[in-house]
Amino acid sequence: MTITITTSNLNGIRAAKRKGIDAWGRANAPDVWCMQEVRAPQQDVDAIFDGFAEEYAAAGKVKGPGDLGRMNEVCRVRGRAGVGLLTDLEVLGRRFGLPGLDEDVDSGRWIEADVRTPQGYVITVACVYVHAGQAEDETKMAQKYRFLDAMGERLAALRDEAARGGRQAVLCGDFNIAHTPLDIRNAKANVRHAGFLPAERAYVDRWTDEYEFVDVVRYLAGDIDGPYTWWSQRGRAFDNNVGWRIDYQFATPELAETACGFVVDKAPTYEARWSDHAPLTVRYDV
Repeated sequence: MTITITTSNLNGIRAAKRKGIDAWGRANAPDVWCMQEVRAPQQDVDAIFDGFAEEYAAAGKVKGPGDLGRMNEVCRVRGRAGVGLLTDLEVLGRRFGLPGLDEDVDSGRWIEADVRTPQGYVITVACVYVHAGQAEDETKMAQKYRFLDAMGERLAALRDEAARGGRQAVLCGDFNIAHTPLDIRNAKANVRHAGFLPAERAYVDRWTDEYEFVDVVRYLAGDIDGPYTWWSQRGRAFDNNVGWRIDYQFATPELAETACGFVVDKAPTYEARWSDHAPLTVRYDV
């Protein structure tokens, strides 16, 4: 049996709804849907999630809207960050946040759900949003590196759990780091910009080397340019495919080996987008 896991930065769930995200949800209804930059108060998230649940029920993925698993965390800084997760799989556990990150700016950036497939395969899915940072702003970069350090500790624990034969894990989200020159259209022009700084990229090296997480899309796509998942709203970046690959799924080795396909669902036109990111969906044969 295959399951689909989607990660998508919404650039604001209310704006995405106005631009037609409901139609995407109705057409795709992934088994696990991770969302970043939800950027809305809880009552608005609840109402929009209710609408998504109706789309899942209409698609036959759940018996009724109340059967769709859901969780989210709203950032304590109004209008910032926020992450959410929907799933039609059985949810065995939910966790919020990372230990040691107590500042308001760090809230609403990491949630985990333990889900079980109909065949009994259990996966920890983490929905992640990493600070964008700003190279000229030491405070913002310190916030980003602090989050990445805490994230590394959690990755080590997830790796150890999987290596012992326990739950496999996948991290889904907007990491705001292009790992290699293949992941950014204009690498040389961006080596001093946040998102492509050597110190940031070294974290991804650590995730894939020391912590043994697999960049699933790179594993499936091979050494090609992109596929990009974000395009600046400025100029004609979208039309000319001047993009960055900053949305990823990093999986533990056993789960990564079951990955059998992916789609970066780039909108056909600039006007048809409901976010400046494209949803990334991976299919796993578990």
